[in-house]
Amino acid sequence: MDRDRLQRRRDEAAAEVRALESDLRSVFEASRESNADDEHDPEGSTIAYERAQLTAVLEATRRRLTDLDDALARLDAGTYGVCERCGRPIPPERLLARPAARTCVACA
Repeated sequence: MDRDRLQRRRDEAAAEVRALESDLRSVFEASRESNADDEHDPEGSTIAYERAQLTAVLEATRRRLTDLDDALARLDAGTYGVCERCGRPIPPERLLARPAARTCVACA
């Protein structure tokens, strides 16, 4: 994977983190401004459930962003695409599917 493609994926993940943080702030604000008893509302999901879902997705996206930052650092160091366990090249197909992969399929 070339630097431009890896950087683009990193930038997309960073934008997604910002959007999710904004969404989560909106949910927190909505729950503060509302005195509704959403835990006992038979209609739809609760604010607490929505907040938990957003928080989980945000954490996963932050991990992906960190992984992509690490991949860029490995690219700069000349170790990108080399398995951290066995030292063999990581197949290009794996790097296309998982650009932040640190190991080959056999070592994963």
